[in-house]
Amino acid sequence: QVQLVESGGGLVQAGGSLRLSCAASGRAFSTYTMAWFRQAPGKARDFVAAVSVYGDNTYYTDSVKGRFTISRDNAKNTVYLRMNSLKPEDTAVYYCAAAPLGKQYTAFNSYDYWGQGTQVTVSS
Repeated sequence: QVQLVESGGGLVQAGGSLRLSCAASGRAFSTYTMAWFRQAPGKARDFVAAVSVYGDNTYYTDSVKGRFTISRDNAKNTVYLRMNSLKPEDTAVYYCAAAPLGKQYTAFNSYDYWGQGTQVTVSS
């Protein structure tokens, strides 16, 4: 079992920045691909970014490339999402997720463990 707890969400004006954190406990954090997904009201939960087990490879959905940065600190069992140049369309609940090695990192059903989510609201 892996328990995930997100923090760092909030209300920010367009163009602003936030850093989300996801603290993990339980089984070996460094054996999981970690990702962030987001879900806006009335919409599906969509892939945002993922990071490989050692943090040497990162992947992003096109709409956040150049603005968001995912990273991880395996010594602290924590994954981060730095979000710059935020837009109103980034407003959503952001979820941290963990997937075993070898799974398709953009696929919702690849992830076995999920956090409770943290709200990000970007005002125009």
